[in-house]
Amino acid sequence: MAAAETHPRIIVGVDGSEASVAALRVAGVLAEPLSASVEAWACWDVPAGYGVYLAVGIEGFKYAAEQVLQQALKDAFDEQPAYVHPRLVRGKPSPLLIDGSRNALLLIVGRRGHGSFVPGSVSSALVSHAHCPVLVVHAPEEGSAPEEGSAPEEGRPEGVEEGQPEEGRP
Repeated sequence: MAAAETHPRIIVGVDGSEASVAALRVAGVLAEPLSASVEAWACWDVPAGYGVYLAVGIEGFKYAAEQVLQQALKDAFDEQPAYVHPRLVRGKPSPLLIDGSRNALLLIVGRRGHGSFVPGSVSSALVSHAHCPVLVVHAPEEGSAPEEGSAPEEGRPEGVEEGQPEEGRP
């Protein structure tokens, strides 16, 4: 096995959605205990029907993907950690990430990103066909996350919201 393959890596699919930014944050938390590097993949391609642009140039599509990737990294981390490596990859996200999963410890994606016609189709394809474990991260709902360091409401177990039955909960 080559030296590059011996170091565990986490691949994160990034499309600029809130869910993909949350996926980057989760990867950042998991990287240290797993002694893994994080590769933030932004997949891009020339959209169907844009054949005329091939004659003019496709750099604008690549540039846009690069900007989305850089902004997502800024949104996810105050300062980009040294173990996080951005990567632009040309092609459709599902097949590229499935292929990348062959040499990954973990694949992390956001649920319902910006890139597909059918919501959740990329994450569904990855869960079904990836060659490593897949973690699908939901975007945080506005107002749903408690402030850091705050305690749960008095008399209610942590994780149980008002109106939810408490039966059967640990």
